This record gives sequence, structure tokens and C-alpha cells, in this order.
Amino acid sequence: MFLLLGFSDLSLAAQTSLYVFFLLSYLLSVIGNGLIMLAVTFSPRLHSPMYFFLKFLSFSELVLISTTVPKVLHSFLGVGRTISFIGCAIQFLFFMVSAACECAILTVMAFDRYMAICHPLRYTSVMTVRFCYQVAFCIFIFATVNAMIEIILIFRLPYCRSHLIAHFFCDVPPMMSIACANTLIAQIYLLTLSVSVIMLPSILIFCSYIKILTSIFLLRSAESRHKAFVTCGSHLVSVIIFFGTAMFVHLRLDNPFSPYEDRMLALSYCVIIPTINPLIYSLKNNEMKEAIRKLHLKIVLFKLDLI
Repeated sequence: MFLLLGFSDLSLAAQTSLYVFFLLSYLLSVIGNGLIMLAVTFSPRLHSPMYFFLKFLSFSELVLISTTVPKVLHSFLGVGRTISFIGCAIQFLFFMVSAACECAILTVMAFDRYMAICHPLRYTSVMTVRFCYQVAFCIFIFATVNAMIEIILIFRLPYCRSHLIAHFFCDVPPMMSIACANTLIAQIYLLTLSVSVIMLPSILIFCSYIKILTSIFLLRSAESRHKAFVTCGSHLVSVIIFFGTAMFVHLRLDNPFSPYEDRMLALSYCVIIPTINPLIYSLKNNEMKEAIRKLHLKIVLFKLDLI
């Protein structure tokens, strides 16, 4: 049995503020990502590879934030701070699968934009429906295998020194810090896995965007350049925040950060990214805004029919 300390070291006022922040973030994330999934599902205009992977991304973010935030909200109320060994492993599994899926999906979305802008004539022949489903399946399998390996590496370690986890969920750094055995080998293996999940995708995305930006500047139409910048800019903002903080937390052998700093970094990719991504991908996307508006209209008409 582990005890998640969460934010219990902070003052009551700070805990109250964080409770409101977590609650509002969770509600906004569920509503925002849920709307994107429904809009893509029920709008024929959004049945394209870009929106297919955006829907997959929204689902992954719903799983990611639902794995951690409800438990945190319970702990703020003074209940649910304990978590069993199996419960911790399950939470870790869902968190790692959804996080690895998000890394891979963001990479595929960059490839999709690269094909659409740099090779428009080949786009429809490469980004087929079958290809999209095959890629989605491979992403899920890769993420699951990666998470299972990490679980074996972390949860086979003995935890005899302390069962107090100085974090708000079962993440890699706090779990490694309370193990009462030499964790160097496990840390090296985990670092290697993190490089394959975080570093390699970020390099591929960076290379894709060099090509994309070069092609955008060569476009003759100012309207086409603006549309390309809007489409790619939203994706790039999400990538920088998500991968930047993930690198700080997971691409290291030692831990230069305090438990408080670790929690603040984790907030960015556990809570903030799943909350702001629906806004990033919909505010400047006219097709998405129109699809959400029509979805809202359908819901209103459906309610009127029931009355």
C-alpha cells in the first residue's frame, strides 16, 4: 500500500486554489476533448486523416487526465490518498500508454502536415483510411508494450524504505526515489525507452517542420501561407509544451528537481496540455468551429423533439 502525498505539504489556501484548478481543468478537458471527438465523428467534412488523428489525440488526453485528476480531487477532500500496489501499477499503465500514444500521435500529425504541404499530389495516395487505422493500431501496440516494460522495471523493485510517494500520482521519478535497491540499471533501461518515446519523435517532428516551414515560405498565395501557418502553428505550440516538459522529467538519470518542482512540471503534461489542446486545435480552425456549432444545433433540436 502506498500513500500519495500529493500537495499535502502546501497551505490550506494553496490546496483550495489547486482543487479549484484541477476541477475546472478536468471539466474543461472532458468537455473540450469530448466535443472534438463528437464533432469529428458526426461531421462528414472532418473525415480526413488530420482530424482522425486529432480524435485519437483527444481520446488519449481524456484517458491521460482521467487517470490522475479524479484521484487528486479525492485526496484534496481528505480521502483516497492511499493506493494499493496493484492500483498504482494500473494507474501507471494507463498513464504511460496514453502518454506514449500522445507522443506518437503528435509525430504522425506532423507527418500528415508534412505530406499535405510538401507533397500534396501524393497526400491522398499515402494517407489512406486503411493507412490511418494501421498507424493507430501500431501506436497503441507500441505504447502498451513500452508501458508493460516500464512496469516490469519499476514494480519489480523492492519498496521497503518508505511507502510515501511525494507526488500526486504514480510517476517514474517518485517511484524510483523510494525504492530500496540500486536503481541504476533500471534507470538506464527507462532512459533508453524514454529516448525512443520522447526524443526520437521530437527529432522527427522538428525535421518535419523544417521542411514544412521551407515549403510555406515558397507558397505564392498569402492566404495559403496564412492557412498553413494557422494549421501548423497550433500543432507546434502543443508539441513544444508537451515534449519540453516531458524531456525535463524523464530524460535524466539523476533528479535535480525537488518534489515540488517535479509536481509542477508534471502538471503541464498531465493537466494543462489536455485542457488547452481542445482550445488550441479549435479556436483558429474554422472547420472545427463550424462542426461544433452544427453539433450543438443537433443536440438542441434533439432536446426539442423530446419535449
